[in-house]
Amino acid sequence: MITILLIFFPLLAALLLLLVNAERAKNIALFAAIIEFGISIFAVTQFQHNADVQFEASIPWIQSLGIAFHVGMDGISLLLVLLTTFLVPIIILTSFKNDYKNPAAFYALILSMQMALVGVFVSLDGFLFYVFWELALIPIYFICLLWGGENRAMITFKFFIYTLAGSLLMLMGLIFLYQHTEGIHSFNMEALYKAGQSLSATQQGYVFVAIFMAFAIKMPIFPFHTWQPDTYTTAPTSGTMMLSGIMLKMGTYGLIRWLLPVVPLGLQQWGHLAILLSVIGIVYASCIAIVQKDFKRLIAYSSIAHVGLISAGILAANVQGVQGAMIQMLSHGVNVVGLFFIVDIIQQRTQTREISSLGGIRNVNPQFAVLFLIILLGSVALPLTNGFVGEFLLLNGVYQYSAAMAAFAGLSVILGAVYMLRSYQSIMLGEINTITAAFAPLSGNEKIVLVILCAAIIAFGVYPKPLLDIAEPSVIKLVEGVQTALGK
Repeated sequence: MITILLIFFPLLAALLLLLVNAERAKNIALFAAIIEFGISIFAVTQFQHNADVQFEASIPWIQSLGIAFHVGMDGISLLLVLLTTFLVPIIILTSFKNDYKNPAAFYALILSMQMALVGVFVSLDGFLFYVFWELALIPIYFICLLWGGENRAMITFKFFIYTLAGSLLMLMGLIFLYQHTEGIHSFNMEALYKAGQSLSATQQGYVFVAIFMAFAIKMPIFPFHTWQPDTYTTAPTSGTMMLSGIMLKMGTYGLIRWLLPVVPLGLQQWGHLAILLSVIGIVYASCIAIVQKDFKRLIAYSSIAHVGLISAGILAANVQGVQGAMIQMLSHGVNVVGLFFIVDIIQQRTQTREISSLGGIRNVNPQFAVLFLIILLGSVALPLTNGFVGEFLLLNGVYQYSAAMAAFAGLSVILGAVYMLRSYQSIMLGEINTITAAFAPLSGNEKIVLVILCAAIIAFGVYPKPLLDIAEPSVIKLVEGVQTALGK
């Protein structure tokens, strides 16, 4: 019941928004998002720390095709639902200072997207997973198209085509698995697992490529990343936060839930190339980020580097790699939302994102400088921040797979420090100029958002055990299943 409520409550709230006065829309949206977060916290308190699927519900849907509305949560799903429900109210709160045309539709689309994202993370039926995967694309498409920046139509169309192409490849892979399920065909997750593992190595290789492509585009990793910088830069800040903070986690979650356990021999055949692409993406995106002049675009490229490391850790298929990916997904979601909010605050006050045009903001707003620095240090994985825990485990996991790969993947830490600290120096330090001299103090809403994010960064950097304990049993079960299928 909890899982079904988590899925449909945001949808009901979104429909309600379309009926209310536009001036009340943002307050109602925030209230609904906070209630949704409260439901997820209640789920955490009721969750038993084991590898079993809990809060499960299965309702027959298209029985003739073996499709059911089958949902539930284990530790892996629960953490991502928690991330989604934590970030959405923060994202809504960050948008309060902006005047959107037709705000009821804007906030309804955000809540609709939340519904689809939660559905992706709790689906235990392959077809249902695909339906929610596609539903998540529709709201963000309209958010970017209607409220985006310059050239938004062309850029959003490119994003839509990229993602749709990947989705079709995934659907082909799922249908192929469905055709090989035993007895009466079914899209049930466990049936698809058995069907995938029963295929020959060659067949598993084909399925791996088809499904991996869909997830690689969504994350994205090199060379499927070309839609991302333009989309992140052009989208309204709230849309960028939804894309980077939550939506790209659909791809990394898909690797864990719908790739590793389904085609382990495909992983053995193509995994090395996939990890190589992930590591290339880390170095490539980091180097491109270093030369960026637009701060928002710099953060977009940094996101590609971070997600490349997450992908490499997952594909290493060991406990440290997958557990590190789980923690880093949460950390990256919090940190990147904070960074894009920092960009928005700077742009609102100075009307520019050009790093070279800024400087000296610390002198006029030291409080903002401190909060910005905490979020930045989380992003560069300073010890005792949330980013350190995930990156340490990820590099450990990649090292167990290949020391050479880990050496190149570790460059993300060094290069990340270079472009983030250098940009902070240029934006916040130095002398005040005509653009930054009148930098306004933070508003109440801005302080609330930044303090919450900074508190999360420090709290889970100092004491990550609660998050690790939730995911660990499910991660161990998944990795042991993959290694057993590989005969290790």
